Amino acid sequence: MRRLFVMLALVAFIPAAAVAAAPKGAKKKMETTTVEKATFAAGCFWGVEATFRQIKGVLSTQVGYTGGRTQNPSYEDVCTDRTGHAEAVEVTYDPSKVRYEALLNVFWQNHDPTTPNRQGPDVGEQYRSAIFYHSPEQEAEAKASKAHLESEHKFRRPIVTQIIAAGPFYRAEEYHQQYLEKRGLSTCHIK
Repeated sequence: MRRLFVMLALVAFIPAAAVAAAPKGAKKKMETTTVEKATFAAGCFWGVEATFRQIKGVLSTQVGYTGGRTQNPSYEDVCTDRTGHAEAVEVTYDPSKVRYEALLNVFWQNHDPTTPNRQGPDVGEQYRSAIFYHSPEQEAEAKASKAHLESEHKFRRPIVTQIIAAGPFYRAEEYHQQYLEKRGLSTCHIK
């Protein structure tokens, strides 16, 4: 009786969809994918998001606001330059397919990290360059990456990119999500 109870308890934890999807008599290996988040601010979030969405191993992106003082800011709030938020992209990725280091390289290569509070014609604190790390490992990698670029003198001016702990991320309004993709555009970067 005890064996029957244990078997019934185990069966209760198998999702019904998994049982229905498996052919009769087949054994199916259930795979789990580890996902991680990375958050980057590199100017207008439309082009930054479009760039990261092209990377193999990136599972999803969302644009929003982070690094500020106001809860649940709107785009209009952030544009006042009084909330302290940056326009940012939160990247969800599979670390078995793309390493954080590769995401950092994409970040550095697709904006000017030497201009404080500005990217191209966009000016304001919300357009600053920042890496918002989600773990001590991300912090160490981001700092090492920045130090390497500085030691190699990859830029004519000093790098002003902030490297700070990720805080609350407020998803931007729906019309900002995948903005360029929805309009058939590929980029709006001005480097």
